[in-house]
Amino acid sequence: MADDQHWTTAITEIKPNEVRLRGYRIDELMARVSFADAIFLALMGELPAPGVSRLLDAMLVASIDHGATPPSALAARTAASTGAPLNAAVAAGVLSINRHHGGAIEDCMGVINEAYALAEANDLSLEVAAAGLVALYRKDKKRMAGFGHRVHTADPRTARLFALAEEAGVAGRGMAMLRALEAALAADTGRRLPINVDGAIAAVLFDLGVPPALANAFFIMARVPGLVAHVHEEQTRERPMRRIHPSDHVYDGPAARELPDGR
Repeated sequence: MADDQHWTTAITEIKPNEVRLRGYRIDELMARVSFADAIFLALMGELPAPGVSRLLDAMLVASIDHGATPPSALAARTAASTGAPLNAAVAAGVLSINRHHGGAIEDCMGVINEAYALAEANDLSLEVAAAGLVALYRKDKKRMAGFGHRVHTADPRTARLFALAEEAGVAGRGMAMLRALEAALAADTGRRLPINVDGAIAAVLFDLGVPPALANAFFIMARVPGLVAHVHEEQTRERPMRRIHPSDHVYDGPAARELPDGR
């Protein structure tokens, strides 16, 4: 008779004096791979290809924080203001990352897949398929994830991620289709809707073979340090139970500065 209490996991193996992540000893990974590489290994089962490490690090840095106005930062600060401990306040912020905030990466990967499905089903070029999908979205009054931004007219993070993807040799079908969609949207609307950071990350993850179901995890993992910073600042600089205005605040941190040589 089978033991219904027995189950398996392929992630981490624990033995006395030994910890292995996907078969690799943790102590051997330490100081030899980046944290981003270890994340990729944990999620995908293999280390990323050589040259991809800088791209993965950059992708996580790109979303580490976006000020105090996003819903996740406001939720985390509000929870902290009530006296919630660090873990609860950060959890409140993470729970506020959903389809309309931080969830566009998975949706944008879906858009890329839709465009390629349209191209393959009708033997269309990228440009024609992109134009066709944009027309379908307009007809159905649907918003296309991965484009436009409430603050930026040209998201500086997008250009940097695309350049790093080119350098790493992984820029491929995802990036190509997103650029075709950007051009098709501009032609259809008469105005440029730039690829935002969510769209850029979606294209990179698509080209790295990451399943869409894991896409938003990269935003969540990237944003946690920013949420921790907001919670700690709220707990140490503000009075409890204050009324937190979503946008009426002033930055008082370090002035604009350049990275030191060698960084």
